[in-house]
Amino acid sequence: MTRIPVVAIDGPGGAGKGTIAREVARQLGWHLLDSGALYRLVALAALQQDVSWTDVTQLSGLARNLDVRFDFTGEEGSVFLSGQEVTSEIREEKCSRGASIVAAVPEVREALIQRQRDFQQLPGLVADGRDMGSIVFADSRLKIFLTASVEERARRRYKQLKDKGMDASLRDLSRDMEERDRRDMEREVAPLKPQADSKLLDTTDLSISDVVQTVLNWVAETYPSNS
Repeated sequence: MTRIPVVAIDGPGGAGKGTIAREVARQLGWHLLDSGALYRLVALAALQQDVSWTDVTQLSGLARNLDVRFDFTGEEGSVFLSGQEVTSEIREEKCSRGASIVAAVPEVREALIQRQRDFQQLPGLVADGRDMGSIVFADSRLKIFLTASVEERARRRYKQLKDKGMDASLRDLSRDMEERDRRDMEREVAPLKPQADSKLLDTTDLSISDVVQTVLNWVAETYPSNS
């Protein structure tokens, strides 16, 4: 599968991974993997079936048997779990917290690895998450680590929720992001961190179009015959 180009985009929540990955994939005409959605779906499935986020056996079973479908034809795309659209539900803060918790379970990560690798198809794949460059697509020739200040990431998330008519507290969002960063960076399996060969990009003071163009330039340099 190494002949199929992969752009592996990692970074903490709110750094802009999803937005950038979608736009880069759209402009390139490549496939898209939102790996974070898979962990959010595991967390949501657990909530729906009254499974504890710490029940390793049942969580890994849910991860292996997720009935999930992605539709990225719209502006933000749609996500379906067992035939039901759950796009908004998995973006709620409770699923964000749950995703971080279940993602720290080695058995869940193992159950989802091959499912994520199956997204690697021609003409190419743009994958965003927290271990795309370190674990899932470790042989990718283009690994990008997006980051931004906690304050800016919380502000973006706050605006996103408000725009959708949802209640939110900027202070609570900042605290939750700091806690999730700590949990993601300190977990034993696939901790969140840039790889030695990752390209670092701080998006705090950059526009979406600036970040997209930078990534597209890197793609053209790395995969000149595919971009």
